[in-house]
Amino acid sequence: MKNRYIESFEKAQIGGKAVPTFKAGDTLRLGIKIQEGDKSRVQNFEGICIAIRGNGVDRTFTVRKMGANNVGVEKVFPLYSDSLERIEVLRIGRVRRAKLYYLRDRKGKSARIKELRK
Repeated sequence: MKNRYIESFEKAQIGGKAVPTFKAGDTLRLGIKIQEGDKSRVQNFEGICIAIRGNGVDRTFTVRKMGANNVGVEKVFPLYSDSLERIEVLRIGRVRRAKLYYLRDRKGKSARIKELRK
């Protein structure tokens, strides 16, 4: 049970942000706002969502991609962060798990996720 003041603050935080619906297994392209001195730019981070946790303002999701030299890179993003410029769902994956941590041990073809046919 939350305090009503905290609830109203959280609703104000969530209020204007439009977030697409996605789940673990989906391939996402995130536009991350990066501040360098007095200039800012948007850098894309594209990978597979392997976990979603929390609820409300505290909701976070983990995205994993294969970087240079086949090194896995994972980043955890707060869903309602100001640094997230946009979230774009590229592919909808067909998975049977809520957390895809097993992808950390896999490379190549075994790390692929089937696409959901509409």
